[in-house]
Amino acid sequence: MSRTISRLAEGWWDYTTLDEQIHRDAARLSVKDIEQLSRPGFRVILHDTLESFYLAEALEYIHAWKQASPSNPTGICGPIGPTEQLPLVAQLVNDLEVSLKHAHFWGMDEWYEDGKDVDVSHPLSFARANSELLFSRIKPHLRMPAEHIHYPLADQLDAYSQSFDEIRCLVMQGGQGDAKHWAFNDPFKREGKYQDAPPTPEEYRALSARVVDLHPITLMQNARTSGGGYVVGVPTQALTVGPSETWKAEKVSIWQAGNHDNPFGMRLTAFMIAKGIEDTAVPMSLLASHPNVEFHYYRYALKDVATEMH
Repeated sequence: MSRTISRLAEGWWDYTTLDEQIHRDAARLSVKDIEQLSRPGFRVILHDTLESFYLAEALEYIHAWKQASPSNPTGICGPIGPTEQLPLVAQLVNDLEVSLKHAHFWGMDEWYEDGKDVDVSHPLSFARANSELLFSRIKPHLRMPAEHIHYPLADQLDAYSQSFDEIRCLVMQGGQGDAKHWAFNDPFKREGKYQDAPPTPEEYRALSARVVDLHPITLMQNARTSGGGYVVGVPTQALTVGPSETWKAEKVSIWQAGNHDNPFGMRLTAFMIAKGIEDTAVPMSLLASHPNVEFHYYRYALKDVATEMH
């Protein structure tokens, strides 16, 4: 049986191509229902204040970095989006005098334009955002060596991937975009061998750090959240950590305060992961097979999936 054509972008796969019963089941979940989706390997954690939400996210950096030693280098892979935790991380490092000499950090992704990764001078550069919001705010004597900061740059993808074999990634953090991605692991275009069906979960999980074409939903979202709605200023390609590296992280934690996805989207992926429904039209759903996943929500962002006229 052929799959539904996307309601959002006909030439792409996305969550609107799913069986509508999955949509209905996810949409009717109450906040209490969402809390009860936890199962072995998947925890749902609700935070009652934004302060506790972002502090908990920041503390994951500290816990990962404090375990680092010369014989046991450890680190965290972190997102841009959310970003509110980043100044808190710097403040905690400074106030607690946490030396980052042996710690590591992986950036999840970076923009790709005109055949190369964007320079830090680009206004949307993720490396620039991490530097300005986090690393430049840390006291010089506590700072992480520059060579311990890893990004999936176009000419360093193999080295980036290999670093996950050489250093323990204790946590891979992320947000959830409107395309139901983590990092820029977006749904595929509906073309070629994927004209009638998206990649299998096994095919998608085998993908490593790479250049990707971004779903139109992702372009709109990043324009909305980071560019004042100026879509033509958002690159149409990016470099991203892949599922291959993600499965080398000891834990994956996804943080949703309501700024990036909506009440329905936040329900959909949790429902699919809890029920073991994997479909690459919803890339986040593949985390159903990762052994240690946490979804963190700001409780009051979940609301209800209901009509609300504006």
